[in-house]
Amino acid sequence: MTYIVSKIPRRTFLVGASALIAQPAFALSTDVSRSLVDQLVADVNAVIAQGQTEAEMIRSFEVIFDRYSDVPTIARYCLGADGRLASASDMAAYTTAFRSYIATKYGRRFREFVGGEITVIGAQPVKTWIEVESRVLLRGQNPLRMDWHVSDRSGEHRFFNFIIEGVNMLLNERAEIGAMLDRRRGSLPDLIADMKAI
Repeated sequence: MTYIVSKIPRRTFLVGASALIAQPAFALSTDVSRSLVDQLVADVNAVIAQGQTEAEMIRSFEVIFDRYSDVPTIARYCLGADGRLASASDMAAYTTAFRSYIATKYGRRFREFVGGEITVIGAQPVKTWIEVESRVLLRGQNPLRMDWHVSDRSGEHRFFNFIIEGVNMLLNERAEIGAMLDRRRGSLPDLIADMKAI
């Protein structure tokens, strides 16, 4: 599984990361967070075991992503500072395009887990979120560690990030989308159109 992190010439990770995590947690629960990821993992394992086509798997992962993740928070963070300049309609269109983009991208990568299984190991509080550790068991390969970050900033427990063997989805996608936007000279409508085409 190969991940490429692009450089972001116009953005700074630390400022965005602080904005993302420096939100008050009201009823954040380790048990509820683990239960959320238990259900998420059960759904992912079910999709992996069904032997679906790539298109079917991507549609299934879009449903899972929408059900268990804080899509608006992830989308906004990945857009970075440009999100603060976007109109409400452009931001809504971008969030919709981002939902499909991320499900397509990671749906394809999760296809590599076919024949394997994800198991939840434990959960613990980290800063202002809960980290739920899981293990990806693949045939003929060493197990992979996969951590899910859960918060309640949306008003309910949802994951906002996952890390596979040290590769941070949130930072990786912020880099990718930042680079995509730079190539389009900061045009959010052009970025949205291209994300829809992926």
